[in-house]
Amino acid sequence: MSLQELKKQAFQIPKSDRLEPVRAIIESLQNQPSQKSERTSIIKQMKGLLKTNQPAPTDEQVKAMLEEHRVEKYF
Repeated sequence: MSLQELKKQAFQIPKSDRLEPVRAIIESLQNQPSQKSERTSIIKQMKGLLKTNQPAPTDEQVKAMLEEHRVEKYF
């Protein structure tokens, strides 16, 4: 059933009964797990995978690593 058909049928329901479908829709939305909370927990897990016991490299160390990579790649 399309959204337009659903809207059309909503007006055919007696006024006293129209609130019940709204409650059912709201209830169905509340019972679904939040995708945002799932994403947040996955991101936290991924950050944990990237953690090390070593300090972050300095700018000079990063430049040296990049230079070394370029030498290996192009020579």
